[in-house]
Amino acid sequence: MKIYKTKNYEEMSKKAAHIIASQVILNPDCVLGLATGSTPVGTYKNLIEWYKNGDLDFSQITSCNLDEYRGLSGDHDQSYRYFMNHNLFDHVNIRKECTYVPDGLEEDGDKAASDYDKIIADQGGIDLQLLGLGHNGHIGFNEPADEFPKGTHVVDLTESTIQANKRFFESEADVPRQAYTMGIGTIMSAKKILVVVSGEDKAEILNKVINGPITPQVPASILQLHPDVTIVADEAALSKTK
Repeated sequence: MKIYKTKNYEEMSKKAAHIIASQVILNPDCVLGLATGSTPVGTYKNLIEWYKNGDLDFSQITSCNLDEYRGLSGDHDQSYRYFMNHNLFDHVNIRKECTYVPDGLEEDGDKAASDYDKIIADQGGIDLQLLGLGHNGHIGFNEPADEFPKGTHVVDLTESTIQANKRFFESEADVPRQAYTMGIGTIMSAKKILVVVSGEDKAEILNKVINGPITPQVPASILQLHPDVTIVADEAALSKTK
């Protein structure tokens, strides 16, 4: 693992954006695996700024998102398709038809999962996968479990994840209880992985991810086995890591 310590969230966002921008410049038709949540927003803002300045071209890029709430349409303001449109896709010249997100309205979980795995395979796999880190160590919606799931699947969201996400909905009752997510195997098959982490509240789990045992109870700990992982984290997030 390569670990970059930054002073704060703004520096973390800019460093992560530089890594993604380098991938886009060196491989203009690459496949980006993208993440949602509050942590990557600053990274996306930097990429948008550089695109508007003429420094980046997304016209040949393909993207595959990590996950989507089950039961939400892409135009629901809390869906991850909506999030990506609002925070990145609507502001750069990426082809919307080449941006993929699991189909939250597909009621057949097995079909939704196999369809999404086929989409990723048809793109030739993911060149660079961006990840955030959940408070319980989840990546995508791969929650602590007894084993590492391989492919895309339906996951029941844990109470801690529901509580973390309820601030985005009118009430806790409106938070979906399930999601479609890339599996750990899919994430690990990406050629490169970039993890962004910010805040003291992530310090304990980040230390477990970097230094703890590899266990499905801390899903992100499996990243220790990947040959090309870069973690960009601010001082607060790295405060318990030696």
